[in-house]
Amino acid sequence: MGATARIPTLEGGNAYPVYLSSPVGLPLAAIIVVPEIFGVNPGIRAKCDDWASRGYLAAAPDIFWRFAEGEELDPDVPEQFQRALANMGKFSADDCIRDIEALIHHLKREMGCAKVGLVRFCLGGYMAYTAATRTDIDASVGYYGVSIDQHLGEAHAIANPLMLHIAGNDHFVGPAAQAAIHAAFDAHPKVTLHDYPGLDHGFASEAGVRRDEAGAQLADSRTRAFLAEHLV
Repeated sequence: MGATARIPTLEGGNAYPVYLSSPVGLPLAAIIVVPEIFGVNPGIRAKCDDWASRGYLAAAPDIFWRFAEGEELDPDVPEQFQRALANMGKFSADDCIRDIEALIHHLKREMGCAKVGLVRFCLGGYMAYTAATRTDIDASVGYYGVSIDQHLGEAHAIANPLMLHIAGNDHFVGPAAQAAIHAAFDAHPKVTLHDYPGLDHGFASEAGVRRDEAGAQLADSRTRAFLAEHLV
């Protein structure tokens, strides 16, 4: 259902890989699926294909293309998990958000999508927040909330709807960070928060030992309803 294409950067001169999965017929809208730190692996491609089966054009950018292009890692393999952490240490959020902005422009201008939403996981959850504060994304959803508490000074710039799924026992987003996120956003008119008590980081992964079936199903159903409301 999907294939990899190359999308020009904002600056031009370079292009980076994006997995594109297209629906049958005209898309309802486009959804950018930003991967975890494990690359555009089978789980992320499966999420894109699922969105395409629901009528959306789905696009998953390779966020580590500058130093590990095409690398696909399995979080359940310790050595590959450590490799993913090493990649994260080389990652620039500022570069990534510019790539996301370029992809938004491409989907709207070159592929004819009137609206573009975004779903992000793990590190991508922070990028969902950053997209809401720095780009014209029409709606965005972040899973797990990593690092958001460290960048709440940007919250005033949120202009379009944002949903965040917060795992209650997330070992990357502790109680203090979760409290700060709630303090900043509980009354924010553009932000919707959902808590998942007892669940850990990665509970909505497509497969693997981190997945919690009930939690994943609930979060994903909320995501689908949210994006349908704001994109279709």
